[in-house]
Amino acid sequence: MLLMIDNYDSFTFNLVQYFGELGEDVLVKRNDEVTISQIEQLAPSKIVISPGPCSPSEAGISVAAIEKFAGRIPLLGVCLGHQAIGQAFGGRIVHAKTLMHGKTSQVTHAGQGVFAELPSPFRATRYHSLVIERESCPACLEVTAWTDDGEIMGVRHKSLPIEGVQFHPESIMTEHGHQLLRNFLIAY
Repeated sequence: MLLMIDNYDSFTFNLVQYFGELGEDVLVKRNDEVTISQIEQLAPSKIVISPGPCSPSEAGISVAAIEKFAGRIPLLGVCLGHQAIGQAFGGRIVHAKTLMHGKTSQVTHAGQGVFAELPSPFRATRYHSLVIERESCPACLEVTAWTDDGEIMGVRHKSLPIEGVQFHPESIMTEHGHQLLRNFLIAY
């Protein structure tokens, strides 16, 4: 069972549907309606931290769940979830160079992890005003995807099964979103 930590975002159930289409049994818990001990009792095979409207500091249990389950349960962060991964490992979350709500960008990547066998670049849809600051990106995280202006669009932990994407793979305007999510399921 895949646990989806819902950060009160309208896109959460698009992700749930995509994972369901990929054969995954998904349980959704809101970020303030589940505890670390309850997650331990659920014993999910994977955890996805959803997008959301705030910063990682305001995302309920999201950062704490990353800190607790890093190395124990494979984790994927999407948008706010991606930022929460950066913050959990010591990175600073800052305002993006440009507000990106419902806009597309070309995303270039290194072909690793969730980006394996995807064309580079590809079009991705962005809904965010915050990003992981490149200068403070923790040494344990490698930047796996970026935009032409250098904004971080993907990170991967160097030794643990943890990845994050700043854009929305579940958006209809994002190319190869299903494959990216399938890659997460297959890799971990």
